[in-house]
Amino acid sequence: MGLLGRIREGLSRTTRQIVGRFDEIVRAADTPERRTRPVDVETVEALEELLISADIGVAATTRIIAAVTKQSRNGASLRDLVKQEIRAVFAAVDRPSTVAVHPQVTLIVGVNGTGKTTTVGKLANLLKSQGKTPLICAADTFRAAAVEQLEIWANRAGVDMVRAREGADPAAVVFDAITSGKAKGRDPILIDTAGRLHTRVNLMNELDKIKRIAAREVPGAPHDVLLVLDATVGQNGVAQAREFMSVAGVNGIVLTKLDGTAKGGVAVAIAHDLRLPIRYVGVGEGINDLVPFSADDYVDSLFEETW
Repeated sequence: MGLLGRIREGLSRTTRQIVGRFDEIVRAADTPERRTRPVDVETVEALEELLISADIGVAATTRIIAAVTKQSRNGASLRDLVKQEIRAVFAAVDRPSTVAVHPQVTLIVGVNGTGKTTTVGKLANLLKSQGKTPLICAADTFRAAAVEQLEIWANRAGVDMVRAREGADPAAVVFDAITSGKAKGRDPILIDTAGRLHTRVNLMNELDKIKRIAAREVPGAPHDVLLVLDATVGQNGVAQAREFMSVAGVNGIVLTKLDGTAKGGVAVAIAHDLRLPIRYVGVGEGINDLVPFSADDYVDSLFEETW
């Protein structure tokens, strides 16, 4: 199954929730005579309600509605206008990685329960399938179960992992992993950090220490700080991300459990409200169920035609 198929499958619950109603709105608004007039109030209200119910968020919905209303009389279909504006939201935050330093160091952060540790294993598997040689660093030394779980995923992916005893200094584990990665030619180095809340000062200080050690060993490291968010928590995830952005230097999002929610529109809210690119999405529980995010595939899946 290609990327479009994987994303479409992951969004199936959301699509079932909104596509029928969206088709009704489009049918009513896309008659030839209506395409040369502004969108009527009834259509605007119906579309606004639909977008918010999909967790696209108030701010992003307001932008989409304003753009659709402004351009509605140019002859384009309502469906195309909505899809065009959502694509524009993602395009505005698209920042392709241009890191030329090796090894590339990536921190994976987030609170417990978002799927952070499994995401590290799935990401290692994905990068290996792309011809890279990732190394996993188990820097969550507070929970023995987290290291054991990560080791299972590393074995499934067939990649090396550096770990330490329970209670060891996480920054020291990071140093060991980078040293090992350099010696063995492993790239990138994926660092699984302890699940943390922005209110836990000690954990945030620990994260700062990890970043300092990484920067000392590799110029510009960490090159990516990926925040793992659970799609099923919706707008709460957006609020959670804001707090991490202020303290952790997050520059990308991994959105997990997209297949477990009927409100997959939260990806639009994340891009619009946080001005952060979504790098990967989780669309299942298997090791191959993490895929690179594609705005075009996402939008086509979310608003696919059924008539």
